Formats: sequence, structure tokens, C-alpha cells
Amino acid sequence: MGGVVQSGVSGWYARLDRCLENRPEQIEIWLQAWEQSLRVHQPIAALLPEDWPTLPANLLTDPGHVLDHLLARHDAETDGRSPRGAHPTPPRLADAVIASELLESLTRPKTPVKSSTMHLSNLPPGFRQHIEKLNLPQHSQETEIDDEIELKRVQEGRRTLSGIPLPIADTSCGGGIFHARLIRRHSEHHEDSTEERRIKDTRLLLTAFQLLDVDELVVASTRRRLLLECIRFGLVSLKTDKPGCLPRKEAERLLEQAVQKGDTLQGLWPWDVAPQLVVTNPPWLRIKDRFRGMEDGSKLRRELGEHLRALSDDGKPRFSTMRGNVNLYRLFIERSLQILEKGGRLRLIAPDSILREQSSHPLRTLLVEEHGWSDIWAIEEANHLFPGMTQGVAVLGITAKEAVGQLLMHGPISRADLRRDQNGLSNRVPAFEMTTERWVAWAKDTWAIPRLPRDRVERKQTLAVLDRLALLPRLGDEQHALATNGHTVRVRVGEIDQTAHSKSIETWVKGRTSRPFIRGVHFSEDADGAVFVRHPAFRTDIPSRANERQLAMWCGSADPKFGPRLACQAIVNAHQDRRLRWAVIPAGCVLGNSVNHIELHVDIQERLVSIHGSLETALQWMCRLLNDEDLDEWARSWSANNNVNNYELEMLPLDLGNTIPELLPLIR
Repeated sequence: MGGVVQSGVSGWYARLDRCLENRPEQIEIWLQAWEQSLRVHQPIAALLPEDWPTLPANLLTDPGHVLDHLLARHDAETDGRSPRGAHPTPPRLADAVIASELLESLTRPKTPVKSSTMHLSNLPPGFRQHIEKLNLPQHSQETEIDDEIELKRVQEGRRTLSGIPLPIADTSCGGGIFHARLIRRHSEHHEDSTEERRIKDTRLLLTAFQLLDVDELVVASTRRRLLLECIRFGLVSLKTDKPGCLPRKEAERLLEQAVQKGDTLQGLWPWDVAPQLVVTNPPWLRIKDRFRGMEDGSKLRRELGEHLRALSDDGKPRFSTMRGNVNLYRLFIERSLQILEKGGRLRLIAPDSILREQSSHPLRTLLVEEHGWSDIWAIEEANHLFPGMTQGVAVLGITAKEAVGQLLMHGPISRADLRRDQNGLSNRVPAFEMTTERWVAWAKDTWAIPRLPRDRVERKQTLAVLDRLALLPRLGDEQHALATNGHTVRVRVGEIDQTAHSKSIETWVKGRTSRPFIRGVHFSEDADGAVFVRHPAFRTDIPSRANERQLAMWCGSADPKFGPRLACQAIVNAHQDRRLRWAVIPAGCVLGNSVNHIELHVDIQERLVSIHGSLETALQWMCRLLNDEDLDEWARSWSANNNVNNYELEMLPLDLGNTIPELLPLIR
């Protein structure tokens, strides 16, 4: 999936499924057509079965790109997910990630012998024809190596002449895209090498590949894919031995050892030599979403979780970061760091929620305290890298088992910023150093990473807001001015699950005695930015077919009845200006689970009523404070995803200022 995949391209896979449902057959036919195209020098499209849908032009240039898609769809179906949600690693991102970790190539052309600057085309026709008849040999661009230390590393098998650290591994290979792109770069570096040097360095490269996957089809397909990539880029001979190329039989034997079937998380690493570099894009899949749709899925999920928690190495748990709804990519990070040699590097693609979500706190602590977390690429949402996916992406760079001097956050990054050179990124991308003192003050020892704007002026303003608000106590803290008699402010989700109680939620009908049902859609803003509840129970200007009238009436149980509450729209589109919308919900309303609300202990309520005269007046006062623009800027900076989590709201640094004189002693 390279770059923006147009709807015609993504639709091709769906049309193929209608033509041929069997995924292994699809993959086998594609690989056979790919090899045949290399053999007869014809386009793959001309060699596919006649009943296959017409191949879009976008898919003609990179056969591995199609294989990645087919394997991603296979993985999704194996997990019980829809193939429409399958997102293989885009080649453009893979190239940039690889570039960020490669060494300088040792194969460089010698300085050419200086010759006349007179070009042949400038000579008279008679002279030009005479010189062309002589067929003078061109200057040979032999390569030279002048770095003895690095040449010794090549001889020790620690790197290739083309600049690739060895061994280089992928702990969840899924088609082997990273190693396929390495093969391409390796070939480019050896364009001017001698035949002997090219063969020797290619043999060294393939010998030091380490790719592991739990699926037999993925393993077999990856071996063939890497072989075909080597043939495609002139590193391995197709049939008979070819000068400058590794024999096919030898390459197949090396790839048999390089790509193996095994479980990275639960098994042993099958190679004796620890990798120096791991580059991977592991599954973004929660354990609770594994085995969906399977008859014994619940049992399999429970057994998997229990087994992963019970695993140990030398008496220590293999996974120390299992918390909450465990996502497999977090376990792959911890396992990859265990596999790497000391000082080895991990480059990993993950959802950017890892930078801020509460359940990733133990993992971030591990990266900071036991390893060297050095790099973050923050790739913004709707980056057009993964079509149809709004989730932001983070690329992490970590040095295993060693400390590093600094952590640099690069971004936000767009698709256009990714490069095959320049360490993988455009020099236009801003970088920000996470200095420890500032970082701890902001994130309260959770090692969370804020979102920062790309624009220099906006970034400066955001940093000023973070610095100022970080000094304040958080809304849910025991030290906050609202805490009373040991009781703190808490945030809860609305009491009604809309899916489970769908029969009790109806379209609003005027005159019925049913109670208003409040959803996220009922939060709105006026022209001045003031937030209000736009519900037909309270407003007469809502058209009859408007969204706010649908699912707006609660017809279920009459109990319990709540008094006025302070609520927040819980799901906000990532591209809207505001992150949070707070409003006071009148007494008697029922809240859906797309809405969060503040729960105040009766002691806190009584204290606020004594100051403001009524609970509703006190809530309106709090609402004005919570809708502050700086507080919303803070919330946008620390948002883990489009959902607003309860802990995010409890961590808001609410500034009471001088609004309640009675609270000033506590604030001081």
C-alpha cells in the first residue's frame, strides 16, 4: 500500500474476492504470475487468469505491494476481523524507516579520470562518426573502500558494504516488506561494484536476515517474495547462473533459514546471534479482539491472556507491561527489546495512542528507565498513508538495554515529509527535545508525549499553555481545591449503553412524558463559541428530521432520576477546533454512553451550594471554567485518540483562580 490508494485500487481486492474467495489460491496465483513475468519479461497483468478483475495501473509497478495487501487481508480474517480494515505497511513509510537506521555505504566509485569537457555532440559530424566507429571503452567506475574499521565489521558479518547493520530482524514479518525494501537499496548501492564483491555482499546480507511469523502461509509467501525481489533487482539468477548474481538454489537455501515459522511472543528466538537491528510493524490488535466470530473465541482469548501473563524468563515475567485491554503491539515492543543485543536498535511502527494512553504508561516507563528511547516520529491523523484510517501513527526508535542522551520528537509529519534518504525525513519537519524536568512536570511521571502543532508560532503558544497549566493541581487530585473531606472529583460515563438499550430509545415526540435522552450529538456551539445542549426537549428550532430528534427520548425505566449534572461530549471529530464541549444537563435527563459526566460527592455538592446558592448555579460556574480555550488546548495536546477517556478529564488542570474566595487558603 504505497501512498494514497484510490478507491479503484482498494476496490480491486474486493472484486478479486468475489471472483476467487480462496486467499491461499489468490496468493499462489499472484506469486506464480510475478515469477513468470520476470522469466518472460511481460507485465504481470498479462499473465493473470482471464476471470481476474482488470489490474489498476497503480498496482502494476510493485508486485510486492499487492502481496502485502493479500497477506494483510488473510491476517485480518485469521483474527476474526473484516479484511476491509486490513492495513499493510506502506512502502513509502517502510523506506523512510529503513533510511533512518542505515549506515553509510562503503562502496563508492573512485574519482573518475579527468578528461576533456568537449562533448561528442559538439564535434563536426565527420569527426563524430569516426570516433563512434573506434568504439572507445568508457572509464570503469570501480569502487574503493577506505574505512578499515568498517571494512572489518563487514568481515565480521556486522554490516554490509551497502550500509545495512547485521543481523537485521523482523519479529512479525507479515510479507517481509522491510527486508524487501532493503534488497532494493542493497542492489542500488552495488550498481558499480565488481561481480565478486556484489555476490559476496549479497550472500552476507541474506545469511543475516531474521524474519519470524506465526502463520505458515505468511512464512512461505515471504520466502518466495524475497527471492523474487532479489531476482527483480539483479542480485539472484532466475534460472542458470548469471555473472554477478547469487545462484538461485543458494538464495533459496539461505532464505529457508532466514524466514522461519514461530511465535515471537510465546516462543524462543530461533537464531543463535542476537539481531543488531529490529524493524517491524507488529499487529495492532487487542487480545480481546482476537478470535472474534469463532465458536470458542472467548475461551481462546482467555487462555491466550493467561498464558502470556504466566510466561517467564530466568524467573522474571516475560511481559511486565500487560495492563488494561492489552494490545499485542505493546508486547512486541517489550519482546523485541529482549531479543536485541545490548546497544541494538528497535524501529517500530505503532498507533500514536501509545504516546498518551494510560494503559501504555508501564511500557513508556520501561522505555525510559531500562532502555534508550531516542526518537519519535509523530505522523498526523488522516495522513493518507493508511487509506480509510484516521488513527495517527508513531514510529519509535529505541536503543536496547542502554541509556541515550535525549529523546527527540519529530513532527507532526505528513506523507510528503517521508524520504528514502536524509535519515528518512524532510529537513522541514520540526523537532522537539523532551527535556526531563519539563516532561515530568507536564505528564506527572507518566512519560506521556503531547501533540504539538507544526506551525512555529502555534507551537510556542501551546508550549506556554502546557508550562503554565502543568503547575496547577489536576481536577481529580486530592490536592485540588474542590476536594472535600477526602472526596475527590470523579468522571463517569453516561448510564445507558445505547446498543444494549436500543429498544428503549426512540425519536422525540412532543407531548410525551418520556425523559430526554442526551447523546454526544446534542452538544453544540453558537456563533460566539458558547456550548449548549441542542435537544428538542429544550429548544423549538430543531427541524423535524434533524439528527438531534433521532434517538432523543428515553422510554425505559423511570429510575433513577438525576439532578442537574455537568457533562462533556465524549467523542469529538479529530478535525474540529475544540476537543471538549462542556454543558450543564438539566435535572431528569438520561445520559448515553457517548457522554461523560462529572460525579460530585454530596460533601462537595453541599460545599458548592453554600457558596453559590444552588447546585445548578455552581455547575454553570464550573462549566465556564472547563470551556476555557487554554484548557481545551491542553486537552487536545494530551488526547490519546478520538474518544475522550475518563482519566483525561480527571487529569485536567482546572484553574479556580480568585473565583471562590473561600477556596483561596486551600489553593495557597
